[in-house]
Amino acid sequence: MSSLRNTYWNPYLETMPQEGLRQLQLAKFRRIIAWAYERSPFYRELYGQAGLEPGDIKTWDDVRRVPKVDKGMLKLAQEAEPFPYGSRLCVPLEQVAEFRQTSGTTGTPVYQADTWQDWEWWSESWCYILWAQGYRPRDRVFIPFGYNIFVAFWAGHYAAEKLGCEVVPGGVLDTAARVLKIKELKATALMGTPTYMLNMADVAKNRLGIDPAGLTIERITCAGEPGASLPSTKRRMEEAWGAKVFDHAGATEIGAWSYECSQQPGGIHANQGLFLVEIEDLVTGEIIEEPGKKGKMIITALDRQAQPCLRFDSKDLIEWAAEPCPCGRTYRVIKGGVQGRADDITKVKGVLLSPSAIEEVVRGFDELADEYEVLVERIGDNDKITLKIEMTPGAQSREKEVLARLKDQLRLKTNLGYQIEVHPLGSLTRYEVKARRFKDTRQLH
Repeated sequence: MSSLRNTYWNPYLETMPQEGLRQLQLAKFRRIIAWAYERSPFYRELYGQAGLEPGDIKTWDDVRRVPKVDKGMLKLAQEAEPFPYGSRLCVPLEQVAEFRQTSGTTGTPVYQADTWQDWEWWSESWCYILWAQGYRPRDRVFIPFGYNIFVAFWAGHYAAEKLGCEVVPGGVLDTAARVLKIKELKATALMGTPTYMLNMADVAKNRLGIDPAGLTIERITCAGEPGASLPSTKRRMEEAWGAKVFDHAGATEIGAWSYECSQQPGGIHANQGLFLVEIEDLVTGEIIEEPGKKGKMIITALDRQAQPCLRFDSKDLIEWAAEPCPCGRTYRVIKGGVQGRADDITKVKGVLLSPSAIEEVVRGFDELADEYEVLVERIGDNDKITLKIEMTPGAQSREKEVLARLKDQLRLKTNLGYQIEVHPLGSLTRYEVKARRFKDTRQLH
C-alpha cells in the first residue's frame, strides 16, 4: 500500500466533481480492502465467511455486499494476539507509533494503533477542518484539553501546528486558569466540547467577572457532542464568546471524517476524499443516496493502515442535505450534522425519544441556564421523565410562565410530558469533556 502524501490539505479534492470523487473513493476502497484482507486475520476471516475476496469488489453494488463491522466486533477482535490490538492489526507492533482508546465509560474500550504515517493522516484530516473554518498562521490557538489516551483534540493540536498556527496547550490548568491564560495571551481560537465551552464561559463570567465575549476569541471548533450543530446550543456559545462556533464529527475508530465550513450551511461536509460515508435505512438496510431521509452512518476510513476500519456501523444518525454548500466545496453536506445515535433513541411511553431533541428545546430558552439533566424511570408499570433545570437569576420571578412554555415546547417537539424540577443555579453537575445528561434507569430494574 502506497504511503500517504504529506500535503496539509488538497483544495483540488474539495472541489472535484462528484463523479470524479466517487471514482476515487471506489479505487481507494478496493485498495484498503485488499490491504486489510492480506494483512489482518480478522478481516480475512470476516470476508471469507461472506464468500468475498478483494478482487470481487468492482462496483458500488459490490461495496454494499461487504460485511459491516461494529464496536462489539472490534472489541472481540482485540482479545487475540498481538496484545493489546488483536487480529485487526495490519502492521508489525514495531511500526505502531501512537496509542489511543475510545472514550466510552462502560465496558472495555477499543484500543487503537496508529503508525506514524497514520498519525500524519489524522493531522491531515484535521487540516481540512481548520482551514475550512478560517484558521490561518496568524492564529494563536488555545487548547483547553486534558491530554490523555482519548484522541480528542490531539490531532487538532498537530494540524494547527501544521497550518502554521501558534498552539498553546492548556492541559493541566483548571478552568479558571485557562480563561486567565486566554486573556493574558490574547488567544484567537479555541477547541473543545460544546459542554465545556459553555462551562468555560460560565466560569469566566460568574467566577472571574470576565465577559468571555470581550476576549479575543474569534472562532471555536467543537467535537465530541452534537451540540454545535443544534441551532439553540450553537447560538448560546456564539453569544457567550462573541465568536463563530463550528462543528466537527469524528471518532477514535474512524478518524476526523467531517467539518463545518466558514459558510455554516446548517450542516457538516463529509470529507469524501479521505472517507466513504454511506447512509443506511434503519428499516430496510438499503443505502440512501437521496437527500432528506435520515439513516445511520456506515463509514470507511480509506487511507488508515495500522487498523483499518471498513464499513463501520457508527450508529450515528445523519441525512444528506439537498443543496450544495455555497463555499464552493463539492463534498456533500450532512444536514444538521450528527443528529443523535441509533442506540441512544429510546422508547418512552411508546414514543421514540432522542436526547438531542430535549437539548434543542432547553437551550432555546434564554431563561434557563446551560446545564440540565434528564432522568427516565419506571414507576410501577409506567415510565416517568424528569427534567432537571436551573433558571437564570433574572428569570426566577417568572418561573411559572417559563415552565408553562417549556412544557408546551417539550410536548410539541418530543410528544411527551415531563416532570420538571427547578434546581439552584450551579447545583447540577458540570462536565469538562462529554456530558452524561440523559440517564435511563429502567434497565436496572
